Amino acid sequence: MTFKKWILIAVIAAVVTGFVSAGGTEVLTLDNLKANQQAIGQWIDQNLGLAVLGFVAVYVLVTALSLPGAAIMTLAGGAFFGNLYGLAAVSVASTIGASLAFLVARFLMRDTLRKRYSQTVAKMDRGIEKDGAFYLATLRLVPVFPFFLINLAMGLTAMKLRTYALVSWAAMLPGTFVYVNAGTQLGQIESTADIVSADLLLSFALLGLFPLIAKFVVGFLRRRKVYAGWQKPAHFDYNLLVIGGGSAGLVSAYIAAAVKAKVALIERDKMGGDCLNTGCVPSKALIRSAKAADTLRHANRYGLESVPVKGSFKNIMNRVREVIAKVEPHDSPERYRKLGVDCIAGEASFVSPWELEVRHNDGRTERLTARSIVVATGGKPAVPPIPGLKDMEPLTSDNLWQLEEQPERLLVLGGGPIGSELAHALARLGSKVTQVEMGDRLLAKEDTDVSELVLKQFQADGIDVRLKHSAAEFRIEEGEKVAYCEHEGERVRLPFDQVLVAVGRAANTAGLNLERIGVDTLPNGTVPVEEDMSLRYPNVFACGDVAGPYQFTHAASHQAWYAAVNGLFGQFKRFRVDYRVMPWVTFTSPEVARVGLSEAEAKAQDVAYEVTRYGLDDLDRAIAESEDHGFIKVLTPPGKDKILGAVVVGAHAGEILAEFTLAMKHGLGLNKILGTIHPYPTWNESAKYAAGEWKRAHAPEGVLKLLEKLHGWRRGKERRQPLKHNDVTTG
Repeated sequence: MTFKKWILIAVIAAVVTGFVSAGGTEVLTLDNLKANQQAIGQWIDQNLGLAVLGFVAVYVLVTALSLPGAAIMTLAGGAFFGNLYGLAAVSVASTIGASLAFLVARFLMRDTLRKRYSQTVAKMDRGIEKDGAFYLATLRLVPVFPFFLINLAMGLTAMKLRTYALVSWAAMLPGTFVYVNAGTQLGQIESTADIVSADLLLSFALLGLFPLIAKFVVGFLRRRKVYAGWQKPAHFDYNLLVIGGGSAGLVSAYIAAAVKAKVALIERDKMGGDCLNTGCVPSKALIRSAKAADTLRHANRYGLESVPVKGSFKNIMNRVREVIAKVEPHDSPERYRKLGVDCIAGEASFVSPWELEVRHNDGRTERLTARSIVVATGGKPAVPPIPGLKDMEPLTSDNLWQLEEQPERLLVLGGGPIGSELAHALARLGSKVTQVEMGDRLLAKEDTDVSELVLKQFQADGIDVRLKHSAAEFRIEEGEKVAYCEHEGERVRLPFDQVLVAVGRAANTAGLNLERIGVDTLPNGTVPVEEDMSLRYPNVFACGDVAGPYQFTHAASHQAWYAAVNGLFGQFKRFRVDYRVMPWVTFTSPEVARVGLSEAEAKAQDVAYEVTRYGLDDLDRAIAESEDHGFIKVLTPPGKDKILGAVVVGAHAGEILAEFTLAMKHGLGLNKILGTIHPYPTWNESAKYAAGEWKRAHAPEGVLKLLEKLHGWRRGKERRQPLKHNDVTTG
C-alpha cells in the first residue's frame, strides 16, 4: 500500500474518531432532533443560507465516511427545511457524499483486488460495462443493500464517476422525496392528535410502500428493456423446453414433469449425456477394473500369492460398455416419456426468447414455443492448438471408449482430475504412461500436501510424471510419434504410441444461435448466468457444464433444480443457486475428496483458520484392509469447531467426505460428529477420530488440572510407603 493511501486512511480514521468522540452518534438521533426541534428551527429561520450549507456539509461527511445517521438527517431535512429546500439539500449532499465514498473505495482497494482477484474483478467490469447504469439504478430504487455498501462496492468496479453520480442522483430522488416528505410531517407533530392526521399517515404509507412500488417498477422496466424488439407469443406449446439430455437437462425435465407441467426434452445424440456415455459411468468402470488388476498384482498384501495380471483390454472395454448399457435405461427416452416428457431427437436453435427451431434427426423441421427455455447442452473436451497434435488423432474422454487395443506407450496431457484418473487407471492396466503437466504439481486446485501424496503413489505405480513440462510440438519421426516439450529452457523429446488430451473442457454452444437473442459466451466458453440461473432473459435459463463454474454431474443436477423451478414458478418466487457447500471427488488411488475451503483458498481470502489432521494409518479398518495410508484435514476458525473445509485423501474418501458435507450444509460442528455413534470398524469412524483430534487440541487445560486435584482429594491422603506383602491379611 502506498504512502498516499496510508495518509488517507489516517485522515479518515481521525475524522471518524473525532465524530464518535464528539458524540456525533448521539446527536444524530430522532429523539435528539425532536428534543431540540424548536431551538434548531428558530436558529434556521434566522440563518437559512448558512443552515442549508452546514447541513449539506455534515450530510456529505456522514455519507462519504459511511457514518450512521444519514436516514435521520434525511428526515431532518424535511422537518427543518420543508419539501423544496430539504429535497434539494439532501439530494445534492447525498450524491456528493456517495461519489466521495465511491472514489475513496476505488483509490484504496481496487488495485489490490484487481491483483488478487483478477477474474472476479474482470467479471464485475464486464457486467458493469453492459448493464451497470441500470443495475445501479435498481440498487438505489430497491435498497436491498445499505447505500454505504453500494458506494463501496461500486467503487471497486470500472464504472465512470460521471455515470455513477448521475444515476445515483436520479435513482435516489424518488426515495429521497418520500423520506423528506415524511420528515415534514414529523416536524408538524405538536400533539397526540397530530399523530393520526391524514397527511402524516399518507407520508408513512408512502415510506412503507415505496420499496414495493419501486421493485415493481424496476422489474417492469427491466422486462421492457430486455424484451424490447421481441413479440411474445399469444399462447405456448409447452411450459418448459429443455435443450440437452445430459444430467442437467434430465433433472430439469424430470422436475417439470413431476409438477405436471408440459415439457419437451430435445437431444441430438444419446440421452444421459457425457456422464453416462463418456464420463462418470465408463471412467469409474475402467477404474474398478484397474483396481482389481492392482489387487491381483499385489495380492501378497493380503497373505495371498501375487500373480501376473493377464487379460484382454478388449474384454475390459466390453465390460465398460456393458455397465453403460445397464445404467442406460435410467436415462432412456422410454422412461422419460412414461414420466410425461416429450423426448425429441434433434437439434435446437433460438428464434426468440420463447421460440426454438428444432431440426429433427429424421430431417423434419418445426418451431416450438414455451414460457421458459432451459439450455443444458453440456461440454466437450478442449483440444489445444499445439502444432501437429491433430495429426496424432488424439484420444479424449469422449473417444477413448472406442479403443479395442490398449496403448503400450500412452502420453497423457494434463494433470487435472480427468487426466490423473485416466492416467492412473491405464497405468495399472499395463500401459507405460507418461503424464505431462505444465504446472508444478498434479491436481493444482488441491493443497500441496494432497498433490504430493498423489504424485508419490503415481510414481510408485510406474507413471512417469513430468511436471513443469509444456507440450510445444508433435511430430512423426521415422514412423514414431514424438512430442516435444519445453521444460525450464530445454526441449524434451517424449516418444509415444497414443496421446490422451485432458487439459480442460469447453461448453457446447455451437448451433444454438445464441447471438440471435444477444447472448455472448464468456472467455472460457460458458454462458453468463445470473444467480437464479437465468440467461439474460428472465425466462431463459442455463445449467450444467454449459453454465459452469463447476464441471460435475452433481453440480449440474443442483443447478437444474433452480433452472426448472425458476422457469416454472419464477413469476411468483425466484430462488438463488447455493454453492456454499459443493463437494467433489477425484477418483485416483488414493481418492481425493474435498468440500469447502482448502488451505490455499483460505490464505488467498484472508480467512483465519486452524488445521486438524488425522492419519488414516491409525484407522483400524484401514489397517485391516491394508489401505492404511492417507489423511483427513479439516479447517476450522481458531478456537471453534465450525467446519470451513475438509479434504480426505485415501481409500473410500468420497464416502467419508459425505459426513463433513452434511455437517457443513446444516451448520453442525466437529463436536456433533464426535458425539455421534459410529459403528466399528468402519471407514467413517475416521470422521469421528478427526473430530476427536480437534477436541484433544482444544481441551480446557485449566479445568482438567482442577479435575485432577478433585479426583486426588476424593481418593484421600496418599500413603507415603506402599504396603509390604506380610502386612496384608487374608480371611
